[in-house]
Amino acid sequence: MRKDNTFELLGNIAWFIFGGFISFLSWGVLGILWSITIVGIPVGQQCFKFAKVSAAPFGKDIEFTRRRGSLLLNVLWLILGGVPLALEEVGVGIVLCLTIIGIPFGLQHFKLAELALRPFGARIIRA
Repeated sequence: MRKDNTFELLGNIAWFIFGGFISFLSWGVLGILWSITIVGIPVGQQCFKFAKVSAAPFGKDIEFTRRRGSLLLNVLWLILGGVPLALEEVGVGIVLCLTIIGIPFGLQHFKLAELALRPFGARIIRA
């Protein structure tokens, strides 16, 4: 195992224990709620994809595209679930950034907050 992979693994384990579980759970619950309806299944699938990222964000980056179809979905998403999730991520990120050790974790929460504001048109890439 390379040195970079070891740090990623340790960072992701610490992340999940000290706050990542909350993000993972929030994305998962929203995915389940969206998937209850037939129309919401595509949105639920996005939530599950991002729940996986929020469980282990170190070593992953998010790339945003500018497609027209994603704008409509992002507006609908903001109204029905994105704002509370983004506020949660920002709040946890601010609390974590109050300590020097928590800054890398807080920055990951800010990355997830941006994702919570516009998940459609976003791709997960290996950093």
